[in-house]
Amino acid sequence: MNWRQAKSVLILAFLALNVVLGYQLWRDWSQRINAAAGWTSLPPETQQAMRQKQIRVDAPIPTHTPQLSELAFTFLVRREEGEPIPVNPPRNSRIAFLEKELRRELGGIIPELDAYELDPAAGRDGVFVFHRMANGWPMFGVQLELHHRDQKITAYRQDRIVILPSEGMPARKVLPAAQAVANLIEKYLPFGAVIREIRLGYHGHIFDDTETQVTAPTWRVLLDDGEIYYIHAISGEVSAEKSAGTAAADGSPQP
Repeated sequence: MNWRQAKSVLILAFLALNVVLGYQLWRDWSQRINAAAGWTSLPPETQQAMRQKQIRVDAPIPTHTPQLSELAFTFLVRREEGEPIPVNPPRNSRIAFLEKELRRELGGIIPELDAYELDPAAGRDGVFVFHRMANGWPMFGVQLELHHRDQKITAYRQDRIVILPSEGMPARKVLPAAQAVANLIEKYLPFGAVIREIRLGYHGHIFDDTETQVTAPTWRVLLDDGEIYYIHAISGEVSAEKSAGTAAADGSPQP
C-alpha cells in the first residue's frame, strides 16, 4: 500500500471514530440536560432514598404511558445456535449509525434489516447491537449483532422471528416510568448506583422447550456499571441481568 492509500485509510478511520465519539458526547449531553428536570419529578421519599444511597439518575425519565399488550412470537432463527455469518466484502463500520447507508449496503445481505433498530447502549466491544422492533418498540431479547473489527463490519448474527396474532391479549396502560423507577431506587438499587438510561420496550424469558414465546411491555433501566434492570410495565415485577449476560436476580429486594 502506498502513502496516498494509507493516508486515505487513516482519514476514513478518524472520520468514523469522530462520528462515534460525537454521537456519544451528544447523547450524554442531551441526557444530562433532560435529566436535570427528570429526577425532580420523583416522589420526595424517593429523592430522600437517592440522597441516602447516593444514587444518581443521569437519564431523562420518560413520561409516555401507552397502552400495550403482550406479544407472542416464534423463532425462525436464533443467533446463539449458529456461527457469525461473514459479510463479504466487509463494510465500513460507520454505516451502523447511518440508517440509509446501512440499508443500502447491507439490506441485500441481512434479511428483514428494516425491522431492526440500533441500540447504542446495548453494544459491546466489537459488536453493534440492534433490536427487532414491534409496534414501534424494541424487543430487548430479539437482536441483530453486527461484528466489527478495524473499522469494518465483518460478520453478523441474527434472531429472526414471526409475531403471532394477539387475540386474547388485551392492551393495558403501562406503569409510568417515574413510578417504576421510584420503586427500583427505594427497594433494589445498591449504594452509589447511577442510572444512565430508561427505555420502554418488550422483554420476557426465552424458553428453549417451548415453540411459542411471550414477551411483555417492560421498562429497561441501564446502570453505569453495565447492570440491567427490567421492570414489568404492567405488574411492576423486577428482574436484573449482569453485564456479562448471566441472570442475576430473582426479583427479591436488595438488603
